[in-house]
Amino acid sequence: MRDRARGCLVGLAIGDAMGAPAENLTAEEIHARWGPVTGFLTDRPSGTDDTEYAAFSALLLLEHGAALTSEDVADAWVTHLAGRDGGFPGAGFSELGTIENLRAGLRPPASGRHLHSWSDGLAMRSAVHGVYAAGDPALAGRLAAVDGAVSHSGEGVYAGVAVAAAVAVAMTGPASAGEVAAAALDAVPEDSWTARSLRAGMDHAGDVPALLDAVVVRSYPWTDLAPEAVALAFGAFLAASGGFAAAVTGAVSMGRDADTTAAIAGALAGAYGGLDAVPAEWRSQIGPVTGRCLGEVVAGLRPLDLADRLADHLEDVS
Repeated sequence: MRDRARGCLVGLAIGDAMGAPAENLTAEEIHARWGPVTGFLTDRPSGTDDTEYAAFSALLLLEHGAALTSEDVADAWVTHLAGRDGGFPGAGFSELGTIENLRAGLRPPASGRHLHSWSDGLAMRSAVHGVYAAGDPALAGRLAAVDGAVSHSGEGVYAGVAVAAAVAVAMTGPASAGEVAAAALDAVPEDSWTARSLRAGMDHAGDVPALLDAVVVRSYPWTDLAPEAVALAFGAFLAASGGFAAAVTGAVSMGRDADTTAAIAGALAGAYGGLDAVPAEWRSQIGPVTGRCLGEVVAGLRPLDLADRLADHLEDVS
């Protein structure tokens, strides 16, 4: 469990940092600029808000455990985020909308109802719920939904629930990559946009043009749609049969919200294969969380340390 927890959180941070330079680009633009993606796209890789929000959600789990409520989450956002001066560099639209709602006095679920409630801002952070609830996809999904109610609604919550449930299954082994993906699908309403996109990700894994055609909403001006992001992440994970390097580079190569899709793929593959599945040269380039977006509440935290603290909970339960 400790090894898989480490693989998951480090994998998330690696995917985030590797995908960041490719964010909002198309697959064609990425190939023209870098050729086949085989590793980090810059000599100084750095994580984004994806890693920072995952760390923040991990802190809430460590403080409240399975008793976590949406009110607890909202209180933490108000205390540590909404009251900050200086803005939130790199934050997504859903998080900025949430901050505005909280500052206006709205509480969950109303705080999560805004123009970007269907963004992938919960999906990018909800792997930590799967780590905490390893082996219990229902609990993982419930905790993700509790966390997500402060910042998302509808499809934005479903996508986060899907990631959390899948990670909970990947954490325990020896499930196949297909069974991990099936856990995500089982966790969301069958007729939801998220479920339809996940099925497309499963059906077209390995066929990038077909997958992009099936799930990308090209008429929408942004790339942060949660059903799209999870479909691309799971498609990359399945195409790689759960292998870490191929899953992460495959997600980056598809572009769109590449830091988030690669963070999800990295979390899935890291939980699935454990820390040893993550290339050592990639692990060595992941330092402490910068706090560039969320500030001192997460600055200096290390993914490995957070993973160990979450794993301590698992050992206590067992």
